[in-house]
Amino acid sequence: MARTGLLAIAAFASMAIAAVNPQLRAVHTIYILPMAGGMDQFLASRLTARGVVQVVADPKLADAVLTDHIGETFETRMNDLYAPPTDKSKDTATQAGFTAPPPPIGTFGRGRGSFFLVDRKTRSVVWSVYERPHGSRPDDMNHTATKIAGDLADDLVKAGKPKK
Repeated sequence: MARTGLLAIAAFASMAIAAVNPQLRAVHTIYILPMAGGMDQFLASRLTARGVVQVVADPKLADAVLTDHIGETFETRMNDLYAPPTDKSKDTATQAGFTAPPPPIGTFGRGRGSFFLVDRKTRSVVWSVYERPHGSRPDDMNHTATKIAGDLADDLVKAGKPKK
């Protein structure tokens, strides 16, 4: 009886590890935000070379955004790229002619190895991976980008999206 229970737990654990967000299936085009060390350029190259997804230069054409950070500065950047509808009649600061400056969007605190694919419309993280570069040399960055592109390709297949 104990052996059966262990086998059931092992089977459940392996399914949980292999589970992929089904929302990933809807991602066909990606806009990549600037990243520390130029990682965005390496990722664009590797994702394009693999045919994993189409990388677009116009954020309006993207299904999702790839970033190396999330939080307040990311939300501000998303609002800049994809302005949410606002009700100007309730915005007294705008009516008075006052607009606060946006927080700075810098690279401080980025590049720690986490990468997030965020749905453009829902702003939910549909995929993420941790893959810290072993160094800042181009070969190190390219190796990391290759690994990330491979992980994304594998997860797209698991989500049910056919390989190109």
